[in-house]
Amino acid sequence: MKNENSRNTIIFIVCSVLILGIYWLTVLRPQAERRAVIQQAQAEQKTQTDINAGQTSQSPAGSAYVADRGQALATAARVPIQSGTLKGSLSLQGARIDDLFLTDYKETQDKPEPVELFRPQGMQNAYFAQFGWTGPNVAGGVPGPNTVWRLTNGATLTPTTPVTLTWDNEQGLRFTRVVSVDDKYVFSIQDTVQNLGTQAITIAPYGSVQRQGVPPAAGSSHIVHEGAIGTFGKPGAYRTEQKKYKDWLKEPRIANASTGGWLGITDKYWLAALLPQQDEAVETEFRVRDVNGGQQLEANVLGATRTIQPGATATETQRLFAGVKRAEVLKTYEDSLHLPRFVYAIDWGMFWFLTRPIFWILENVYAVVGSFGIAILALTVIVKLVMFPLANNAYASMSKMRNLQPKMEEIKKRFKDDPQKQQQETMALYKNEKINPVAGCLPLLLQIPVFYALYKVLTVTIEMRHQPFLGFIHDLSARDPSSIWNLFGLIPWDPAAAPLIGGLLAGPLHLGLLAIAYGLTMWLQTAMNPPAADPVQRQIFQFMPLIFTFIMAPFAAGLLVYWAWSNILTILQQYVIMHRYKAENPIDSFIARFKKPKPA
Repeated sequence: MKNENSRNTIIFIVCSVLILGIYWLTVLRPQAERRAVIQQAQAEQKTQTDINAGQTSQSPAGSAYVADRGQALATAARVPIQSGTLKGSLSLQGARIDDLFLTDYKETQDKPEPVELFRPQGMQNAYFAQFGWTGPNVAGGVPGPNTVWRLTNGATLTPTTPVTLTWDNEQGLRFTRVVSVDDKYVFSIQDTVQNLGTQAITIAPYGSVQRQGVPPAAGSSHIVHEGAIGTFGKPGAYRTEQKKYKDWLKEPRIANASTGGWLGITDKYWLAALLPQQDEAVETEFRVRDVNGGQQLEANVLGATRTIQPGATATETQRLFAGVKRAEVLKTYEDSLHLPRFVYAIDWGMFWFLTRPIFWILENVYAVVGSFGIAILALTVIVKLVMFPLANNAYASMSKMRNLQPKMEEIKKRFKDDPQKQQQETMALYKNEKINPVAGCLPLLLQIPVFYALYKVLTVTIEMRHQPFLGFIHDLSARDPSSIWNLFGLIPWDPAAAPLIGGLLAGPLHLGLLAIAYGLTMWLQTAMNPPAADPVQRQIFQFMPLIFTFIMAPFAAGLLVYWAWSNILTILQQYVIMHRYKAENPIDSFIARFKKPKPA
């Protein structure tokens, strides 16, 4: 018996260490890495600001960047872009779409500035899209990144007013580009080449999304894909490929041949993707180049080569998605433009068969009630109803086991020197009473994939971003902002500002109201389970709610809402079943303390 107890104790200690190790890997280490990245970025920003303050002009060469956006925009004539969801400008130098903001979304809740998607050449971490033709042996050349186009029609690019750009290579080729934008996030670039010369030419269209360096905060999440993404193949056999920034930088070139498809660069919520004609054979590549002393990441697509005879004209239409990865928006484009698997620009994860249905439920409930917090509560009820029969059997077995505690204690006393016989008698008792001792674990095990899938939904879907609940929760996809260290906001003090221990109070020791509610419900649920036979195991189980309270505290508020509410529903179900089997439970024991004894 002693050896068995020692073995069980070692198993529980190992499990606890594993849990804490996972917590360090998935929570504490990413938090420390993000803090280091942010601090480094702030230091670099200050240094760059000091450099720019002493200079009147900047060149994009080397490590010198322009900090003032207006200064970068002023290097070339521009065409304003204004739609219901986008604002910015198009540079006539290279006809680049390089200045773009998403007007429906804010960088942070407390700042009114819209989210920046594209950033012009010359600024640090420039990010833009450009289109054109390749023709290495064409007399007079083809338009390139430094070509200055002429605006010949239109003044502002809007969903109802496209703009026309022209360029003549003075060797018999005239290039005309019509740029249009819809009321969401897709630009159409229609290029026409007229061969007014006397010789046939051979050219091919291309599109490119380019990012100069990886922004400091990008790629720091271990659960969200950020980096290269694309869908390639042939009709009926498309596949989606992803390459995180850190892995992408290790491979200078990743090429794929495809019929249609799409490819681009994705962040957590935002995407810039090239959308070629879906019936055209194209060559695609993810490439890393050394540019001006830094690394430039590119998603490129090259169309089929064509020969244009004298007096003939060729036209190519390409598209660019530059916007938010909102599920219904991606699905609409997937259907209307026949884009394969475009909705998989959202990183649904390996449990996509759970993640997508969970998101569908949340979205549809939200459409009715107008609150994603209430939608999460409804989702929890649905999950509980699905698992109700299994959970009912499990909790019935646990109630019977609780009632058998006196008999089990008697078996332990009778065979205290014979652990093998003790185990045989215990299993025989379970069999006679029709009890499955592991049944109580099954509902919890089945909920783990659901929990992970909900975690994924809250993390990767823009619909959850900045969604409030319960007044003090301003973002269900972020950590609970309340803290026990300032009495949940009653004391006007920021725990992070505390000398020496501020990082701990705002980091690993941060406890919000939701985490405490989760911990209390977990403690009560654990107390309603049959106690472990081994005293050491019993003590470990008693500490588990406290440990998990700190483990869960940094997770998204929506997850804590789900798990605490799930615990409450479980407690109610267990309470009813324990009453049915007349099993002792801590709720009745607590209430009994306040009841007056009946007079004799």
